Amino acid sequence: MIMELNLPTYLTLLRIVLIPVLVALFYLPWPGAHAACGLVFMVAGFTDWLDGYLARKLGLATRFGAFLDPVADKLMVAVTLVLIVQADPSPFVAIAAAIIVGREITIASLREWMAEIGQRKKVEVSQLGKWKTMAQMVSITLLLFGMDIWRETLQGFGQFLLSISALLTLWSMIVYLRAALPSFADQPKPSVDKPVLDP
Repeated sequence: MIMELNLPTYLTLLRIVLIPVLVALFYLPWPGAHAACGLVFMVAGFTDWLDGYLARKLGLATRFGAFLDPVADKLMVAVTLVLIVQADPSPFVAIAAAIIVGREITIASLREWMAEIGQRKKVEVSQLGKWKTMAQMVSITLLLFGMDIWRETLQGFGQFLLSISALLTLWSMIVYLRAALPSFADQPKPSVDKPVLDP
């Protein structure tokens, strides 16, 4: 079966292609390189909204697109947070980044397991998850721009929003885990064969 690619899927793939571009820009020894990273990240964040909008509006939603979209988001956010922590290894930024990345790994594993037992709908993306993603995108954009321009103002707002996104990240993880909790209890216990006594 040939995998169908359409405009929303191409936009999602573009987001993945922009990741190495962002990394390369980050390490260029040019004035304004970090601000350029912020611009690339902002464009990538816009495609995140646009591909979902087009998929719904034009009826172009596909299984491959539904799989690839969150993967592209998580890759982009995780890679960029690693760059930010490397440039600003403060405990505050490192802890917030660890919370965000750790949550994504936890929920991705949870969704995979829930899909295996046929309960995937219990942990579908919620409105809270969307707000969390938006807070992450805006905070990371501000932190990248703040490395080059209006440093104190943008870094301050960026770190504040990063803390908000970390709190939303924890909150959404708790919501998903609570939704999945009954599925843990409903699993049948493995049967234990009684020993056969010799006559």
